[in-house]
Amino acid sequence: MAAIREQHPKARHVAYAAVCGGADGRLSERMSDDGEPSGTAGKPILDVLKQSGTTDCVVAVTRYFGGILLGSGGLVRAYSSAASLAMKAARAARIMTAKRYRVRLEYPQLARFQQILAQLGGSQEDESYAVNVELTAVVPQNDCARFEERVREAFNAAVVPAPIDMVNIPVPLA
Repeated sequence: MAAIREQHPKARHVAYAAVCGGADGRLSERMSDDGEPSGTAGKPILDVLKQSGTTDCVVAVTRYFGGILLGSGGLVRAYSSAASLAMKAARAARIMTAKRYRVRLEYPQLARFQQILAQLGGSQEDESYAVNVELTAVVPQNDCARFEERVREAFNAAVVPAPIDMVNIPVPLA
């Protein structure tokens, strides 16, 4: 929410709702009207989330004041409509834990490295091309040991991916 507020500093309201699944199978719900009259922002957004059956999801609606007072009914319709549009535009994904690595390669090694990365469902980000190629590789946690081993074998231990941190990444569902 802080990042959304930072992106929209002139917005009057950033209302949201979230539905998260617990390890025990129970759902946890959160919502905020963010200064709108009670029940006119967070609740309509939450209702859209619940109707969709989506879990582990947050929908935030940013509203700027345009000089016209909408009233309670208008606010409910506006927030419900915005949340519905967001849900229709969104793509379902599951969240997977992955490890990020910093990797330095020589140019002739890049294609082979990218092939290994792709075969293990990894991705590449933050490329820098200078004397060598430096990039960040993101590898699903379950494949990290195989990734490190395959890179070591492919390049005779000349390329050593340096672990940076663990991240959660969305994996689109078909």
